[in-house]
Amino acid sequence: MKNSFLFILNFVLISFCTALSAQAQNQMELSSSSFAQNSSILKEQVYTKCGGENISPDLIWKNIPEGTKSFALIMHDPDAPRAGGFYHWLVINIPADKTFITKGEKIDGAVELENDFKEYGYGGPCPPSGEHRYNFTIYALNVDKLDGLTQNSPKEVENIVRTHALAHATLTGLYKR
Repeated sequence: MKNSFLFILNFVLISFCTALSAQAQNQMELSSSSFAQNSSILKEQVYTKCGGENISPDLIWKNIPEGTKSFALIMHDPDAPRAGGFYHWLVINIPADKTFITKGEKIDGAVELENDFKEYGYGGPCPPSGEHRYNFTIYALNVDKLDGLTQNSPKEVENIVRTHALAHATLTGLYKR
């Protein structure tokens, strides 16, 4: 009896660990050839008022969950010296069959919302001082489109996006002036 219990317990533990391992391997991933995780963002991606060219980086995402109907992309600086950080880029309604963005690309069918520079589209790094983290997060969404968000603040947009997220992945770049 004791051996049977140990066998069953061992089987359950192995099955559980195998499932966790498979789940971890299937997590969404986000990468770029422009910069690696926790490394410096290129000068060409920096906001023009800070000496850059304001060209958005290339991004590629994989391990997309089943049921994804669209994507949203948000670039956020949590180190900005203001409550809630600073939103640099908000893109919604990225088609579900899109799995990458080339440098500077405007995505057909997607909508770029107003960032904290009070501009539409990409606004590169431009920290007032010190090194800042820039989190690029891609969200796999359970809806085809998010409509009516043009009047929402970037934080409100992020909260709405999160309520529809099946999964997400974040790539963090660094920039210092």
